[in-house]
Amino acid sequence: MKEDMYHREFTNELEIIHEPQVKNRKEDYPQWRVPSGCAIFGIANESGISFSGATVIEGITMMHDRSNGLGGGFAGYGIYPDYADDWAFHIIYDDIAARTETEDFMSSSFGILLREEIPTKKISSVKNPPIIFRYFLKYKNPSWIIEKDNQLIVEEDNVAEIVMRINSQVRGAYIISSGKNMGIFKGVGFPEDIGEFFKIDDYKGHIWTSHGRFPTNSVGWWGGAHPFGLLNWSVVHNGEISSYGRNQRFVGSFGYKCALSTDTEVITYLFDLLARRRGISLDMINMILAAPLWEQIERMPEEEKELAKALRILYGGALINGPFSIIVGHNDFMFALNDRIKLRPMVAARKDDLLFVSSEESAIRKVCPLPDILWHPEGGVPVIGRINRKAA
Repeated sequence: MKEDMYHREFTNELEIIHEPQVKNRKEDYPQWRVPSGCAIFGIANESGISFSGATVIEGITMMHDRSNGLGGGFAGYGIYPDYADDWAFHIIYDDIAARTETEDFMSSSFGILLREEIPTKKISSVKNPPIIFRYFLKYKNPSWIIEKDNQLIVEEDNVAEIVMRINSQVRGAYIISSGKNMGIFKGVGFPEDIGEFFKIDDYKGHIWTSHGRFPTNSVGWWGGAHPFGLLNWSVVHNGEISSYGRNQRFVGSFGYKCALSTDTEVITYLFDLLARRRGISLDMINMILAAPLWEQIERMPEEEKELAKALRILYGGALINGPFSIIVGHNDFMFALNDRIKLRPMVAARKDDLLFVSSEESAIRKVCPLPDILWHPEGGVPVIGRINRKAA
């Protein structure tokens, strides 16, 4: 390909292409590789049995060259069994003043059961980490339904509002994780270094997702690394959302505030809105986020056609345009999805009760050399692993 004759340099924001030199021999050509940006990797044990975070580190490390050291992160589910029914907040602070203001704000709605710095290990490659605390919180109102401004609001809605108010209004405070019995650990560095920094191998969970970042249109900073989370949701993403402005306005009309300067944040809010608040099933949500083309809809059977049309009309603002592959974590499932024409890679595999999803087959083979089945999901077709809590 002609493009192979060019030499590229990458910065946080810019890709610089240099004109080719005259080369006559194969060995004169640079052996460089431009992967399709970022690495995602997830494992779910559908039996609900927990396993060490060391496994997910091992897998994501195989895709080291897909990131550039400007972001890495992990989400684990089932990692806080002693506080399984309480809210677990992970918060990044720029300074002590931000921490004080945030704790004062939270104390009006929560009882703080435990506050502590998240245990970390000094790693030479992880530079200038911020203040990182975690809190286990008990919501003060004992009932699941509360009344506010003459409206009935579920506890989760109020917690989500608190998270977004702190992220948008408290200078220097960023709540990166706000679910129950789960946690997000992320920062600036390669994913294997961030995993060692946070001592991920000390935790056990029944779902793990991970990300290695290669930012193309936003800066690399601790709050902008993946996963992005709200309540029990976490999202890792490879790609670029060209519909971000429209998607942001759509979720904004329902009270969501994008405050972390990365397009992936809006996907998290779309899942919270569609799956939790609107009750749309996982088997159908792909028809909104990666909706079929109109000409495809016209060829569908009549009943299916009417449903697809209704979803496009009602939730047109939630359609994600641009190349993407995502893994969504939740306490009860792991969900993966490609854009409808599969512009980003995704591989899936199963072995007994384990479901694997990855940007590359190499990561799966590293932790599971002989899967029972391995496949490349079609664009717009979800891969879903549901957790059987009774089996656990």
